[in-house]
Amino acid sequence: MKTGWTWDIFCRVIDNFGDIGVCWRLAVDLARRGQQVRLWVDDARALAWMAPGGEPGVDVRPWTEPLTLSDGLPGDILLEAFGCEVAPEFIAIWADAARLRGQKRLWINLEYLSAEGFVERCHGLPSPVMAGPGRGLTKHFFYPGFTAGTGGLLRETDLAVRQAAFQPAAWLAQHGIRSDQERLVALFCYEPRALGDLLRGFAGAQEKTRVLVTAGRASAAVRAFMAQQNCNEPLWNKDGALSISYLPALSQSDFDHLLWACELNFVRGEDSLVRALWAGKPLIWQIYPQTDGAHHAKLDAFLDVIQAPPALRDACYHWNDVAGCGPGPWQMLDWRAWRPCLARAREMQWQLQDLTTQLLGFVAKNH
Repeated sequence: MKTGWTWDIFCRVIDNFGDIGVCWRLAVDLARRGQQVRLWVDDARALAWMAPGGEPGVDVRPWTEPLTLSDGLPGDILLEAFGCEVAPEFIAIWADAARLRGQKRLWINLEYLSAEGFVERCHGLPSPVMAGPGRGLTKHFFYPGFTAGTGGLLRETDLAVRQAAFQPAAWLAQHGIRSDQERLVALFCYEPRALGDLLRGFAGAQEKTRVLVTAGRASAAVRAFMAQQNCNEPLWNKDGALSISYLPALSQSDFDHLLWACELNFVRGEDSLVRALWAGKPLIWQIYPQTDGAHHAKLDAFLDVIQAPPALRDACYHWNDVAGCGPGPWQMLDWRAWRPCLARAREMQWQLQDLTTQLLGFVAKNH
C-alpha cells in the first residue's frame, strides 16, 4: 500500500494569517511524515516571519489567477482549506487525471475548527460535485474537532519532547525579558472592548504583571490604549504593577515558546487556541467576531468540552463581549485555579488521534 503521497494544499489568506498558519503547520507535519507537499497560497508574505527557514518537503507555490502549473500533473491529494474554492484550471487538470487516465485522486475540504455538535455529524461526509470542471467527482469534508468522532487537532509527533526540553528563562532572556517577581501574560488578540478593563485591572492588582504583547493588531490596540490612558490618567499605574513588553513578529516555533513561558495566555482564532491547549496553561479565547453573534455559540461549545469552571467561562464571555455579562474583575482574577481544568483538557485531547494521523488514515482508506 502506498503511504507517501503528493499533496496539493490550497490556501487563501483572508485576514490575520490564521488560515496560512494552520495550512503551514499541516504542510510541515505531513512533510515530516514522509509526504510531498505543494502549498498553493495567494499571499505568502507571512511565511517570511512565520517560517523563515522553510521546510524540506514543502514547496510553496504562488496561487496566481490564472494558476500556472508548469511542472507536470497535480498530486494524489487535493486539499482545499476552509472552502477556499480551488483554482478551476487546476481542478480541470486534476479531474482529467482522475477521469480519463484512471489515476486515483482524493479531494478533501479541510473545514474550520469547532466543538459544536454538527461537526461529528458532518465529518467525513462525501459531497458530489455537481458543476464546474470537477463535475462528477466527489469532495470529502474533513472537520477538525475535540472528540473522537471528529478529525482531531494538529499535533506534531515531537511536541511532548520539545516541551519537556524547553527552558523558559533562556527563551525570555533572548527577548530581553526577566521574569523575576512578575506574572507573565501572553496577549494575542484583536481589539476587544474589555482590553482597557484588563490592563487597568492588572495595574490595580497587588501582584506585578508583565504582559507580553504580540506584534500586529494586539500591539496596535495596546499602544493606543496606553497612550490615551497615560494622557488622561497619568498616575493610573503609579505603583508600576503593570509592565508591557512588545514582541517582534514570532515564528510559529517561538509563538509556541511564548505560550509555554507564560502563566496565562490570551489567544485568538483557531491555530493559537490549539497551541494554547497543548501548552496546558490557563487561557482565555477570543473568537473571530461575527456580526450575527454566531461565534458566541461556538465559544459555549468549546467551554462545555473543556468543562470550564464558572470564573473561566465568565472571563471568556467578557473578553468576547457577550451580551449581558458584566465587567470583568480582572484585578481579582485567580487564573491559577483554572490550571486543573486546562491540564485535564490537554490530557483529554492528547488521548485522541491527531489531525495529520487521521488525514493519512482517511487517505489510506479512500485513495
